[in-house]
Amino acid sequence: MDINTLRSAATVLVAIAFIAVCWWAFSPSRRKQFEEAAQLPFADEPNEASATTDSADETKN
Repeated sequence: MDINTLRSAATVLVAIAFIAVCWWAFSPSRRKQFEEAAQLPFADEPNEASATTDSADETKN
């Protein structure tokens, strides 16, 4: 077994791993999980309606 055979095998394995990760990431069954995860950074923020009301109340005082 020479180095080129090892390089070829590594290239094939990495290509298979890449395809597997793409399949996992773009699978329709995972869409809901990813949409929920995408909203996590905004979970702690107050909604904008209450934020504008609060700032309007502060300017009146």
